[in-house]
Amino acid sequence: MTVRVLTGSKQEIAQKVVDLPGEVREVIAFVEDPISESMQPVPETVEEFFKEMEPYMVEAGDVDYSREAIYSRMPGE
Repeated sequence: MTVRVLTGSKQEIAQKVVDLPGEVREVIAFVEDPISESMQPVPETVEEFFKEMEPYMVEAGDVDYSREAIYSRMPGE
């Protein structure tokens, strides 16, 4: 059995498969998904990303969620 890599458009690859001598038993195809309008654009900033995530976040009472509070040790830690 010989392994071959065929590249090109769908039509070019199909023609190359047809032209191969012998029996073709398997083909592995790498297919790029078309860009869909339903796909969400990637946020431009980290802040925009986290803004989108707010409906899924859990917040507890009067906790300080600032960056300084999260990355600073509290007395006793």
